Amino acid sequence: MAADPRPYVLLSFAASLDGCLDDASPRRLLLSNAADFDRVDAARAGSDAILVGAGTVRADNPRLLVRSAERRAERESFGLAPSPLRVVLGGSHGIDPAAAVLAEPGAETVVYEGRQELPDVLADLAARGVRRLMVEGGSAILTEFLAADLADEIQLAYAPFLIGDAAAPRAFGLPGAASFPQSPERRMLLAESRSLGDVLYARYLVRRSSSDEELLRLTIELSRSCPPVLRAYSVGAIIAAEDGEILSTGYSREPLYGLGDPSANHAEEVAIAKLGSDDPRLRTATLYTSLEPCSPRASRPLSCTDHILAAGIPRVVLAYREPALLAVCDGAERLLAAGVEVLELPELAPAVREVNRKVLAQG
Repeated sequence: MAADPRPYVLLSFAASLDGCLDDASPRRLLLSNAADFDRVDAARAGSDAILVGAGTVRADNPRLLVRSAERRAERESFGLAPSPLRVVLGGSHGIDPAAAVLAEPGAETVVYEGRQELPDVLADLAARGVRRLMVEGGSAILTEFLAADLADEIQLAYAPFLIGDAAAPRAFGLPGAASFPQSPERRMLLAESRSLGDVLYARYLVRRSSSDEELLRLTIELSRSCPPVLRAYSVGAIIAAEDGEILSTGYSREPLYGLGDPSANHAEEVAIAKLGSDDPRLRTATLYTSLEPCSPRASRPLSCTDHILAAGIPRVVLAYREPALLAVCDGAERLLAAGVEVLELPELAPAVREVNRKVLAQG
């Protein structure tokens, strides 16, 4: 599979329960809270660039910098700038030259003047080395990315109140829902949801097909939901029916009642447990996993390979063989020996290594 010619695009915003990004007053309305601001800071630190429209710069004067000194230092330890590239779409006309995104040090800034086609902007950013782009608004920009089918992920935080003003800007106000790509197959995948104080956070992954490559790509992005642990891999897993319907998902250290200590939970184990190993649909399903299923395991009596065999799953698709760093794994060989079809897509392995770069750096 050829490398994607454009960056991975995630849309990030906070909204009221009635879908407003702000009220209609000239004063900026803070919808989020401290815990969610910290989550957004972590998402920024994991991106290569942050994009906003010129209207957002004029209205809010954002800095678009990573706030946490620890996260800035961690980026620098991997040879990156302390904060991602700042991108302004829509030109500098009407923007104060002293605006923070232009004048405050801490990151480089690229301004795209005039009317720019999004595919051209993304191609130029890719040429600049941007692989992961975080889009923070405003409403017209968020809508344009969705309408052009150029968003891969949506991260949203719901504030616990209503604005109730028809003049207030909405997350996806234009050009209308009819312009967004629609089909039952395009149902988004809920990768994560949790409460952050009084704010509800949800993370959705955009699905474009039922191909092995697409479903495996989703497992890799799902693995970004894993609570980070220094000496453990972050892995995502998806179980899909023959027709491509997603039956279950799981990620490392995902809390699941009945499995015991969540810190020991593995992605494949969680995905199977959500269905129950006796679910007859597993006998014709495919399990997609970003990392080779574990075979030796210290934290539980059964490895993920054992769970797959016990469930009778006939097909496994993986992106990356587990390196001999934390354990010597022979999960793929055990599955093959038991008659399970194993398909490896090594072209997606670099993305798995990127998600797990902190763990792999210990080797």
